[in-house]
Parts: sequence; C-alpha cells; structure tokens
Amino acid sequence: MAKAPITVFGGTGFLGRHVVRELFDAGHAVRIAARRPELPQWAEPDDPLEPMSVDIRSESDVGRALEGALGAVNAVSLYVEQRKLTFDQVHVEGAGRLARLAHVQGVKTFIHLSGIGARASSRSRYVRARGHGESAVVDAYPKAIILRPSVMFGPDDAFLSRLADLTRLPIIPLFGNGETNLQPVHVVDVARAMVRLLGDAPPARRLFELGGLDVLCYREVLELIMAHLKRERTLLPVPFPLWHLAALLASPLPGPPLTRDQVYMMAEDNTVGEGAGTFADLNILPRSLRDALPACLPPAQSSVSSSE
Repeated sequence: MAKAPITVFGGTGFLGRHVVRELFDAGHAVRIAARRPELPQWAEPDDPLEPMSVDIRSESDVGRALEGALGAVNAVSLYVEQRKLTFDQVHVEGAGRLARLAHVQGVKTFIHLSGIGARASSRSRYVRARGHGESAVVDAYPKAIILRPSVMFGPDDAFLSRLADLTRLPIIPLFGNGETNLQPVHVVDVARAMVRLLGDAPPARRLFELGGLDVLCYREVLELIMAHLKRERTLLPVPFPLWHLAALLASPLPGPPLTRDQVYMMAEDNTVGEGAGTFADLNILPRSLRDALPACLPPAQSSVSSSE
C-alpha cells in the first residue's frame, strides 16, 4: 500500500524545495504543490514524489492537493505585491483556505510558515498580513503549528546574495545606523524542524520561533560578508525617513528594488522572543551564519579582489 503523502504547498520555493528533500530523506512520500510544479533535479523516476499544479486561491485545487494527505505544510510566500496578487490573497485568504480544507479533510498535522514579528498591528502591510494569516489559520485549524523563522539564508538565497551584490558598491548605505538585530537561520535547519514536527511524536507546542546561533546587527552581517569576499567598503548610515522617500519614489517601477514594507521591517529587530518553542524543543542545533557563510556564497565571489 502506498504511503499517505505530505503535501508541501510552495514546494518549489526557496524553503519548500528543502522541505521536500528533507521529507523525502526521512522516508515520506511528498506531494509538491505549486503553480508551476516540477520534480527536483535529484529525483529518480520511482521516487514517491508527486508534482501537482495548485493555485491556493482555488478551492478545488487546494482540496485536490490535500486529498488523502497525512500532513501538510504551507510554505507559500509573497514578498512584493503584484497587480493581480496581493498579500491578503496569499497570506490571509490563501492560508486560511489551506487550513480550513486541511481540517475538513482530516489532515493529521498542518504547519503554517509565518515569520518573527508577525502581528496585525504592524505598520508593514506584509507583516500585518502575516499576523492576520496566523489568526485565520488557527481559527480554521485550532491545532495548527505556526512556525516563525527569522530571515532565512542558504545557497542561492535572496538575503546573502543581495548583500553580496551591495558590497560591489564603493559606499554601502545602511538602514539607520545598521543596528537592527537579526538572527539569520539556515533554510535547511528550518526544513528539518518541519520534518520533526511532522513525525510520530512532535512536541505539544503550537508556536515556534526559529533563529540561528548568531544574533548580529545589520552592520555586522555586512562586515562578515565583506570580510568573506575580501572587500573593504565604507558603510554610510542613512536615516530611515530617507529610505522611505526612496521606496516611495521607486514604487511605480515594475518589481521595485525597495518597498516601504521592507524599510519598516529593517527598522525592527528580528530575533527569537520569549514564550515560543525553539530549536531546542526539537533537539536541533542550528548552524551559525559565521560558519555556514563560505558554503552559501558562490566561491567565485570569494576570489574577487577589494580593488573591484
């Protein structure tokens, strides 16, 4: 008899594809649900992996993806709103739909990916939607597990690669004085946490905040990357009101390089708080950004001289 699958919504995204791999390595059958699903490059023809085309705005798509599933993970994310796709559609309505249908279909474990700092009162529309999304999920599936990671990093990520690109500039502008604290977490560690929570004996906690070993301010992260890439650059503090002005001027552009939501988020610390479950509850020792950095940035970048 075939194993009941774990459905990973957003299974081709940055986190989702690592969740698929970790679940597969742990012996699970995996259903990869995405708008444009594809099998991972490492997959073999007989592997218990099922790609499925799913739009989380569609009741029928979501219901089909959850049919017969043992567990489900919502790793769908939207960081910049588009003309036909909003934060509320993805992070509130979509998340609530997944949770409601998972509950109706008797899915044993439902994990919802959120983020540290998610709250309905935030000035950031993105963070506000995340907060409303958590409420929608818990209302629909009271025993859902909420996972709030700090900023995630790993090979081919958006976080480190964008900061590495910034170090090509002769002067690097800082958000404020660069003192906002971050607790960057490796994407594989977050994926492994999900596998533990989908196991036979998960902890009783329903809310987890996941951060890496290092708590670093934004300036320190940039200094680590510059040292790794052997680039010496001047760091220039820029007041947050100027960043908001820059984001406002960039807003009419298609795919703006900076949004006001991002500026709001960079003004607040992104570290694990008190009262939530952590990696320690899952017997996972997260890796350090300092130690993992060489494996996360392309080797070619490391050899670029500071005279670039």
